[in-house]
Amino acid sequence: MRLVWTLLFALAGGVAFAASPEDDYIAARDKAISDIAALESSNAQVETLDAANTKAQADLEKRLSAILGPLSVKDFPATGTINLESLSASDIGFGMLDGLRYAKSDEGPSIVATTRGLVGRWLQSKADEDDESLRLPAGLDEALKLDAFYTQAIGADAAFVKTLDFSLKKPEGADIAVARLGGWTQDVGPIYDQQVVVAVVKGDRVLIAEAPASPPVPKIAACEALWTAADATAQKFQETYQSSDLKDQQAYDSANAAWEKGDGDYRACMGERLPGEASFPALLAEAQALADHMAGQ
Repeated sequence: MRLVWTLLFALAGGVAFAASPEDDYIAARDKAISDIAALESSNAQVETLDAANTKAQADLEKRLSAILGPLSVKDFPATGTINLESLSASDIGFGMLDGLRYAKSDEGPSIVATTRGLVGRWLQSKADEDDESLRLPAGLDEALKLDAFYTQAIGADAAFVKTLDFSLKKPEGADIAVARLGGWTQDVGPIYDQQVVVAVVKGDRVLIAEAPASPPVPKIAACEALWTAADATAQKFQETYQSSDLKDQQAYDSANAAWEKGDGDYRACMGERLPGEASFPALLAEAQALADHMAGQ
């Protein structure tokens, strides 16, 4: 009898600790990253590295497709491609959110889909980052409110900067729905090609949509004037710095401070004034439609 119970407990333990598909995916991803790092350390040829990266991404994409199943969101394809742009820590696009990206074209709307489990693991890794500038909160609710989340999760070579948050009506059945207007940039100053970004969490699924703002975000004269004045001030400090053979650190710091303040003032102005523009209801409707469609409405 003792042997029977021992076998039963062993079987139960085996079931309880069986690796999930998400566990298998993470293990395969981490092994691929380690293998590529080893190839880089051995000074492997670029062609060898590219081939290893492509093969590993294809395997991970297949695993994610099995975990997520087909996407069912109006106007988006059912199948996606892996969101990770590279498995090499030395490449731009390394460390993005584990998931699949669904889009009909490179320029049009896209959705990155993942699971609560995968995004939770990803956020925990970001919360443990040694580099403070890359740290994110471990909680999904809090993370979705930060520009840095979108920069690291779905961006590659630019930062996402918010113009304003939309007040959405949470779709029926959704646990979380947030939307913001903003753009991708590598510098301070106005961003004229802006995006509507919407995140919806429903059950186990986390979906993040990005679509070009339609209609385009208008220029607002008062906000443009704030930036123009700040830029002019910064340029004067920059000229002083240049004429000092790059030795006047105070002038350099003052130029950057002027640009940073002008950038902040410009965005605050846009966030305050844009809701009064004639185009704003259409932008809000675009965000709401994305949220509704991702929630299955």
